[in-house]
Amino acid sequence: MRTECKNFESRSYPNGDTVRKCNIDLAPDAPWRCPENCPGYERRLADAAWTHGSLAIPATPPEPAGLDDGSAAAVLDAAEDIVNSIGSDVMAEVQAERDAANKPGLLKRIFRKKR
Repeated sequence: MRTECKNFESRSYPNGDTVRKCNIDLAPDAPWRCPENCPGYERRLADAAWTHGSLAIPATPPEPAGLDDGSAAAVLDAAEDIVNSIGSDVMAEVQAERDAANKPGLLKRIFRKKR
């Protein structure tokens, strides 16, 4: 990605993970590359009155291989398909847990507050 673009953001977390993204969401292949001739590209200008330290961004992970079109969008589509395939099962489990938590047991029925 173009790290000199004002819309590029990189954030590191204490566990070592790093997020690299386009703040205006115009890089479908983030974190690997920006589109050619991106309409949102603006060179980052000097930031007045800021003190800059050294920037040590971990290396970008390698691009995933083996997908039909070779883009990050295909990886995200594959992940979305996996999540969508189990979504109804997960929702049913969550609802069953909520129902079980809200079902009054014997002690709850005996000691419930009167309204």
